[in-house]
Amino acid sequence: MSNQSERQSWSSRLAYIMTVAGATVGFGATWRFPYLVGENGGGAYVFLFCVAMIVIGIPMILVENVIGRRMKVNAIDAFAGKANGKKIPTAWKTLGYMGLLGAFGILAYYMVLGGWVLNYIGSLIIGQLDLSTPVNVETTANFFKTHIHESPWTIIAYTALFVLVNYFILAKGIVDGIERSVKYLMPLLFVFLLVMVVRNVTLPGAAEGIAFYLMPDFSKITPQLFVFVLGQVFFALSLGFGVLITLSSYLDKNENLVKTATITGIMNTLIAVLAGFMIFPSLFSFGVPPNSGPTLVFQSLPIVFSNMWGGTIFAIIFFSLLVVAALTTSLTIYEVIITSLQEKTKMGRKKAIALTLGAIFILGNIPSVLGDNHWKDVTIMGKSIFDAFDYISGNILFILTALGSAIFVGFVLKDEAKDELGAGKTLTTIWFNYVKFVIPVIILVIFFNSL
Repeated sequence: MSNQSERQSWSSRLAYIMTVAGATVGFGATWRFPYLVGENGGGAYVFLFCVAMIVIGIPMILVENVIGRRMKVNAIDAFAGKANGKKIPTAWKTLGYMGLLGAFGILAYYMVLGGWVLNYIGSLIIGQLDLSTPVNVETTANFFKTHIHESPWTIIAYTALFVLVNYFILAKGIVDGIERSVKYLMPLLFVFLLVMVVRNVTLPGAAEGIAFYLMPDFSKITPQLFVFVLGQVFFALSLGFGVLITLSSYLDKNENLVKTATITGIMNTLIAVLAGFMIFPSLFSFGVPPNSGPTLVFQSLPIVFSNMWGGTIFAIIFFSLLVVAALTTSLTIYEVIITSLQEKTKMGRKKAIALTLGAIFILGNIPSVLGDNHWKDVTIMGKSIFDAFDYISGNILFILTALGSAIFVGFVLKDEAKDELGAGKTLTTIWFNYVKFVIPVIILVIFFNSL
């Protein structure tokens, strides 16, 4: 079953870590994290996020690393083979299929967000969104309504452009395509991020925003909020839809999994926290409310940029940062499905890429766009098509797949999981028992809280 002899491996630990960091640093860190911080008490949320990364983030990264590297195959067959001398029941592959379905769901709306961002960049460049003079919330809300929700064919065109960029990179393969691209994209992301942070923390009145962001109001820390934050860590780390399983299947057997998982968790947290520094100081500097929810970066930040010297340039840099972050994530989510198609059907890579991207575009991206306008009366579970893809993949499929993965490691792989981890005896025992007995309980609490 193993395709180990045919498979490429990452050229170095740094290449793997950069790719995993890119996979986990997408809209989760640059779009979702900041608006959730704004909605949930600032520093209190940031503090809990850092705790949650240790409580569930890093242990679950290791769970998926162990599953992925053990067989060095796709995210479906990773749940097959033998464990402790016994054949693993085929039913466990259901977890792999659930992960693929979740990957489809997230890409269905994720690529559309990429189209939104490209639309903003294009509008800024041609002056359709003019930030050379101060604008107000009515202006930005009207632009969002007119150019996002009420311009479906424009958004479909921008989404198609974003999909095409992914296609050309994926067509070059794991090393020449994804790895080489991430080597350039991640440093570019850091440069954009640092430029925005330096600009915003030096604005007049920025100290108030920094205080809101860093000083936790412990009265706002509740068990309910902590459970909510634990769920965000799943989204932030791309847990539960096969990304880390797929990426670690290309990992050398001599690689230190504990070290790479820890670095991944730290990098994800660092970039998410830095993203807050480029947003909250500027919001407070210009008196813009921080709790505007999912539209924070699309409707609130343009107001900030319009009041800033060189605002249009900084707005283009900011939205370019979002595109880069989205691209490093979308490439790796696509790869989950592409690798599975290649290895399960023996399909050629370019054909698998075209089929994957084309099917998601037609069955996912277009309906997500039309769900805001022409198909706005179509609802799934009481939600728009766009929101339904988000909810079903993020609140149901990912969490159940992660729960099954933890149970698979603790009750099926057992000693094989310990051997694959390859850490010291004490650390391995602590991690294994924590994954076997504690993590499933935490995930079940997250699951019932999210319903």
